[in-house]
Amino acid sequence: MATRDLTIGVIFLIKTLVGILGNFSLLYHYLLLDFTGYKPRPTDLIVKNLIVGNILVLFSVGIHNTMLSFGWYHIRSDFGCKIFPYVCRVGRGVSIGTTCLLSVFQAITVRPRNSRWAALKGKSHPKCIVASIVLCWVLQILVNVLSPLFMTITLNNENITNRKSFGYCSIIRHEKSKDLLYTALLSFPDVLFLGLMLWASSSMVFYLYRHKQRVQHVRRTNISTLTPESTATKTILLLVSTFVYFNTLSSIFHTILGLFDDLSWYLLNISLVLTLCFPVLSPFLLMSRDPRISMVCFAWIRNIKSPHVMRNM
Repeated sequence: MATRDLTIGVIFLIKTLVGILGNFSLLYHYLLLDFTGYKPRPTDLIVKNLIVGNILVLFSVGIHNTMLSFGWYHIRSDFGCKIFPYVCRVGRGVSIGTTCLLSVFQAITVRPRNSRWAALKGKSHPKCIVASIVLCWVLQILVNVLSPLFMTITLNNENITNRKSFGYCSIIRHEKSKDLLYTALLSFPDVLFLGLMLWASSSMVFYLYRHKQRVQHVRRTNISTLTPESTATKTILLLVSTFVYFNTLSSIFHTILGLFDDLSWYLLNISLVLTLCFPVLSPFLLMSRDPRISMVCFAWIRNIKSPHVMRNM
């Protein structure tokens, strides 16, 4: 095994284990909130959908490439070359769409009741959220269905001069104009979601600025003005900022992979490592900023200790 394969395998393994631990821990905490009688927030369904998208990316990129790097798994048919990239693209697209939905939802939530978006508040929230999530899944499944069609396994004795190699898999070379059109088609949902996120983030930053001005005025009367809306807004802004940073880097590498023919080993693996960054970090950001999770954990520990205290008495 080459040193570089061992190194990248260790990186994939660490990121995958941390990401799986974080996402399943976050999912466990949300299920615990449901069973302990906490009133669910409308955003809880969005976060659960984000967890599903993250897990798809972790399994299709992290576990798959870890096994490939250590030589524990070998792609022996076209099916492996088709299914793993397709699941990765769908999972990544769902994560992007869900993060966008989360930011837009919070931007609408913090709007005044007399705004034009007031009709989306209240009872219409769950219906809009479910419809948006379903639309996101359908869009990603349909847009990315073309990606596995031309992907096949790279055989040792095969002439790949007319194919673009991605390591164990390869794809038929097309004209530059077709590659550009295909890249634009795949990038269109990402650009759309990114634009919506920037609009929603700008609205929330404006809200926080106005809220800060009110806080400075009310602090003179020693009244606490920390609201759940402002806390949730800061959390989502942090999540969106993390997403935009890593997604921008990942999108640059994905564009290079789509437009250039000669792809190096380093370029391919850096792109895969960047793809894993957001699914690994996002659950820890959400857990660290949700006060309900710490409250449930303390209550659960107290309930475990109470029988022992009664028995000692």
